Amino acid sequence: MSRFLFFVCLIFMGLGGKLLAQDRQIIPDTVLINGDTLLMLGDSLLIEEPVKEIFWKTGGNYNLNIQQVTLSNWAAGGASSFALNSGVSLFANYKKDKKVWDTQLTINLGFNRQSDRQYQTRKTNDNFVFVSNYGRELSEVYYLSTQIDARTQLLEGFKYSRPSGSETDVRTKISDLLSPGYVQSSTGLNYRKTYEKGGKLSVILSPFTGRFTIVMNDSLSNAGAFGVTPGENVRAEAGMSLNTSINGFQLMENVTWKAELNLFSNYERFGNMVVNLNSIIRLKVNKYISTRIETAIIYDEEVFIKQDNGTSKQAVQLQNLINFGISLDF
Repeated sequence: MSRFLFFVCLIFMGLGGKLLAQDRQIIPDTVLINGDTLLMLGDSLLIEEPVKEIFWKTGGNYNLNIQQVTLSNWAAGGASSFALNSGVSLFANYKKDKKVWDTQLTINLGFNRQSDRQYQTRKTNDNFVFVSNYGRELSEVYYLSTQIDARTQLLEGFKYSRPSGSETDVRTKISDLLSPGYVQSSTGLNYRKTYEKGGKLSVILSPFTGRFTIVMNDSLSNAGAFGVTPGENVRAEAGMSLNTSINGFQLMENVTWKAELNLFSNYERFGNMVVNLNSIIRLKVNKYISTRIETAIIYDEEVFIKQDNGTSKQAVQLQNLINFGISLDF
């Protein structure tokens, strides 16, 4: 009996020593080197790397929409046509401590070609918009911000008409690259808010705003187009502006809304507003296909729109596009 107890004790002592040895192997040793914590696990060295902060967020979207109609001996009548609309939107946003810097670039081009007219290929969409906003945090939602807003087009623009009694169309150049071009610089109070579903709201009220209208085309400048003094290339104005933007606001599942409203009033004629409204509703089918409803409204009392009867008058400019095609986020 005593021998049996002796062997039992030896077995438990061996198992206990083995378990203790295993426990000691999984307890890491901690080493401090220049303030960094290193963990030793057996012969392995585990280094706890600090989490790197990300200050920049970049990305964008590319969209391409194509429509083609081909008719041959079509009894119902009509004309063959081809339409293309393409655009790219890029952003680079920076945030560190109390500093924020948001930059966006949007470029759109669209064409329409119809076989039964004299000037078969005509431009339908053309805009270049660059907006950069730098701000310093005053409180959780208020910032002191400075913003640069630059807008123009890339290609020539024409007014097409057919004089009375004529069987052919004529076209008149009414715009060009940097004709017009608009540069607006503003400094003021910026209200920012981010919603739970990712939508962002920004409202900037600026009592210190400079607006410059640029007309570099000589023929348009000599005609005093877009409010410049005939023969001059730049018209400078000082006034107040209000800029409101909504980005990524979710209306419902897979439907988002992006919009920007810019109001400017010259101090010399305070109360007469220059209005720029851009709205994009995106209905996402999947990660590659979507429908976009784009609306742009512009009103500037210094811009006179030439009418079909040959006269020119102040008018609200409206552009509306409904596109279905490829849409890639990156």
